[in-house]
Amino acid sequence: MGLAPGRYAIGPDTGSLHLRTSRDGVAAKVGHDLLIEMARWSGTVTIAGPDPSSASVEAGIEMASFTVLEGTGGVMPLSTHDRKDITGTSLRLMDVAGHPRATFASSAITRSNSGATITGTLTVRKHSGEVSLRVTETGPSAWRASGTILQSAYGIKPYRAFLGALRVADRIDIEVVVDLSGRAATSTR
Repeated sequence: MGLAPGRYAIGPDTGSLHLRTSRDGVAAKVGHDLLIEMARWSGTVTIAGPDPSSASVEAGIEMASFTVLEGTGGVMPLSTHDRKDITGTSLRLMDVAGHPRATFASSAITRSNSGATITGTLTVRKHSGEVSLRVTETGPSAWRASGTILQSAYGIKPYRAFLGALRVADRIDIEVVVDLSGRAATSTR
């Protein structure tokens, strides 16, 4: 990993957390594939020793920080009104008022030839499930982690319109980028 043992704070000042959605259904060409930013999140990477398996990751995500960055595809470009509509509908479907935070806690980090895999528990709307994130090093103290979740596994019914002819696919792609260059660790004691 290249980092000294200790605890490192992560969040928007050290990286980004993005979600990607896609369209499904016979009217899919009408909708948009979305790039969404979760603007408020925080966590820690704790490193106990030189072996990556000694590390752990914990994070919390403020679900109301959902922001549509872009929409691709579709018959018409994504408008400001569309973004507001999508945000409002998404916050309602995720029941952000009742469940304002999602959390992630790693249970294992395993090294591979192409990087590592972080396995852990994601909790959204009081539903918990195992998630695996593929990690690649993008710099001396920088990483990209990516994976996929199914909305339905967390009690979220994917958005549907036109009697189900247009649907947001159940699959959501996750990408987290973290750069800890120049960051000092705090003690783990």
